[in-house]
Amino acid sequence: MPLVHRSALPALCLSLILPWTFSVQAADPAPETKNPEEQPAQRQPLPERSQEDAAALERQLPALEQQQLQAGGDTFLALWKPANTSDPKGVVIILPGAGETADWPQAIAPLRNKLPDTEWASLSLTLPDMLSEAAQPRVVEAAPAPTDKANTAKDASTEAKPIEQVAGGEADVADRVVAESTEEQVKADAERIFTRVDAALAFAEQQNARSIVLLGHGTGAYWAARYLSEKQPAQVQKLVMVAAQSPANGKPQLVEITPTLKLATADFFYVDKPLAQKAALERLQASKRLKHSNFSQIPLKALPGNNTAQQEQLFRRVRGWLNPQNTDS
Repeated sequence: MPLVHRSALPALCLSLILPWTFSVQAADPAPETKNPEEQPAQRQPLPERSQEDAAALERQLPALEQQQLQAGGDTFLALWKPANTSDPKGVVIILPGAGETADWPQAIAPLRNKLPDTEWASLSLTLPDMLSEAAQPRVVEAAPAPTDKANTAKDASTEAKPIEQVAGGEADVADRVVAESTEEQVKADAERIFTRVDAALAFAEQQNARSIVLLGHGTGAYWAARYLSEKQPAQVQKLVMVAAQSPANGKPQLVEITPTLKLATADFFYVDKPLAQKAALERLQASKRLKHSNFSQIPLKALPGNNTAQQEQLFRRVRGWLNPQNTDS
């Protein structure tokens, strides 16, 4: 057996160790890294309730009645019925109230379906969900820290006042933050609704409408009046408000808006409902304070248990106001 010189031993050992080390490293697989494409997709936001309702109407109603209108970056459903005459008087654009669809059985559907027989085309809009009416985050006050029982009554009395002041200050800040957030949401609501009314007016003009009327039901009446007050579109000649109601966070209120409108306005309200009657009286009194007011009110009677007769009453009153020559009621 050949002898190995002592000075060559380190080199020999290293030559034997290195190949074994490399082989172990090669056998050990590299840590797995997830492909970005394999990462779980982010959860898509849930559709608005108004979008789900519109999708249901698309499945239920004839395609000829459906119009997909563009409002900014959104597309929304509008229900269109041309007037049943060769010489239509114009188009009535209908704005449903909060939680209502473009074919809501109260007021909306009866009017949009029957107005075409009175020489008026109807265009009923889908309005977006109100951000300002979403549940506000609840501010929970922190529980007071436990106090040492050994503290004297004097110490407790001297510390009580600054703690109360701090708690009150935090509540004021929280209330102010919520109020500012709600105000921004109301502005966002108005902008989204106004763009949809803009799209509806553009569509009505494409139909060569001689006259355009905005008709709002519930809070839809508020948004129609506010749109006319702020935008003052020349192509709209009349406003019809049915059971008008201001949103909970709507500012200015409806009673502040209606007296400023220059166009002919009809305010249909139900005398059987005390709150509605009181609000209608306030709007009437406010309109009387201005000489140029072109505001009129038409009382309606609720007919419990006979919804068909109640909707027919509303239709005949609206028809009589739109077409004054029709004096029957």
